[in-house]
Amino acid sequence: MTMNTSPNLSSLDPAEVEKFSKMAAEWWNPKGKFGVLHVFNPVRLTYIKEQVCARMGLDPLVERPFEGLRFLDIGCGGGLLCEPMARLGASVVGVDPSEKNIKTASVHAVEQGLAIDYRVGVAEDLNEAGEKFDVILNMEVIEHVATPQNFTKNCVEMMKPNGLMFVATLNRTLKSFALAIVGAEYVLRWLPKGTHQWEKFIKPDELRGWLASNGASVKAETGVVYHPIGREWKRAKDMDVNYMLVAQK
Repeated sequence: MTMNTSPNLSSLDPAEVEKFSKMAAEWWNPKGKFGVLHVFNPVRLTYIKEQVCARMGLDPLVERPFEGLRFLDIGCGGGLLCEPMARLGASVVGVDPSEKNIKTASVHAVEQGLAIDYRVGVAEDLNEAGEKFDVILNMEVIEHVATPQNFTKNCVEMMKPNGLMFVATLNRTLKSFALAIVGAEYVLRWLPKGTHQWEKFIKPDELRGWLASNGASVKAETGVVYHPIGREWKRAKDMDVNYMLVAQK
């Protein structure tokens, strides 16, 4: 495992970095500030595994179907996606602008006996270094960057030919303001107040356009909705609030 530092934090607002650094210790607490991600993780993991196996001709029934693939998790936080990908056989690089998040993720991976390449930095750092990946995970990150178009360009440039990129984000609609801002942050208190800025949410058409202009096409997309009775997230046709998509170069 390696952990590097980088001064280039150009894609993230300094306020965003500071905000998430303060919450780093909460990443692996399922009842803490990131508890909603622990509940959200199963639907993300299932979607990633299904799409990667289907589009790369891999057997989803074997123990380590991602063996031989190089994954990048951008904005990896405490490693909630990196660790499952490593267990499925992938060689994983996790990058995050917060040193506290990376330290949290690194310690937890060692405790789990997992070798994950965690680095302090942002997508631009890896792209400038010429790094390439089979699969890029861009999950709940793009709505926090300062220049999402440029961020998307950097991500696509790091995709290997026929590589995949997963993006999970929030749609900029009145419904998302009511549910993701007012509901999740102020009423249900799933997230700390100020976690999201509605004006930074990304409409699917905007994202599709940025991907297409850089040579990547959307292959599948789905909405994700919360079912309070079962306390679980499920895929749905409704993309008005949360949605995920997979693009291929």
